[in-house]
Amino acid sequence: MVTGFLVLSGNPAQAAYYNTYSDIASTPNTSCCTGAQGFAAGSTYLYSIKNRTNYDDTSVIYRVHKTSGARVLMTNGTNGGTTNPWLGHANDMTIVDIDAQHHMFVVTMKDSGAQLVKLRYDGTTYYHAGSYQLRLNGAVATPSGISRVSVSSTTIAFMFKSGRTVYNGSLPLRANSGTIELTTAFTLQVDGALVNGATVPDLNTFTNQGFFYDAGKRMLYYPLTKANRSIVLVYRNVLPTTTGTAPAATDLSFRITSSKYSTLFEIEGVGISDGKLYFNTNRANADGSFDGVHVFNDYVAA
Repeated sequence: MVTGFLVLSGNPAQAAYYNTYSDIASTPNTSCCTGAQGFAAGSTYLYSIKNRTNYDDTSVIYRVHKTSGARVLMTNGTNGGTTNPWLGHANDMTIVDIDAQHHMFVVTMKDSGAQLVKLRYDGTTYYHAGSYQLRLNGAVATPSGISRVSVSSTTIAFMFKSGRTVYNGSLPLRANSGTIELTTAFTLQVDGALVNGATVPDLNTFTNQGFFYDAGKRMLYYPLTKANRSIVLVYRNVLPTTTGTAPAATDLSFRITSSKYSTLFEIEGVGISDGKLYFNTNRANADGSFDGVHVFNDYVAA
């Protein structure tokens, strides 16, 4: 674990910077799945997908108790076993309850077939429940991020993200197939964003990861990574109707630069549960790779 936790004060008022984390559980390689990808935080459990790196043809899903760290490799109730062939790159996911049943919606980043897959899950077993195509201006869209915005008696509304651009999209509550037409919403400021009160000169060369939108607080969390550095930018007062460029918060930021995992410290996805910011990673050093799920120390969403 990296050391040192810092809270800034002064202008901007009560600016906060978080740069330590605690491990909750590891997510070891299994069945050829070696790369941590999509992540979601539920009320009790954290969910992390691992896929077959460079092939995107096989995935597994880990369920981790967010307090005890108890880890279970979830079972594929549709085909049997623990792997599945449906999720592609599985870069990000979001949780939606439909008719009191839990579901995961996973973006595949496939340029053909389904760009979004729905899984229904009960305990530690999941089932294929739906596949959807995503379109933008009539062409296939392959967003790398997804987050639930709202659920009504008829409709699920999502935000999707590709690079720095956020899109809106929705589908009927109980639809198990169909096409989601995306509309462009806004762009996330990256260049010039403040991290611990200063800009990061090469931030525009970092890799985009998934994201999380907290609809109740109108806050968006956006991880970017490069080698052993991970940064989470935060955006306030974000709505589906936001347009133009959403500015990154100047008074709240997260960064881990890892000496223990000097080859790679890559946050893949983030999520809020009970006000805490959880995340999963690909981590590596000279001794190998060590994927897992974690929580930022001391952060509680305002």
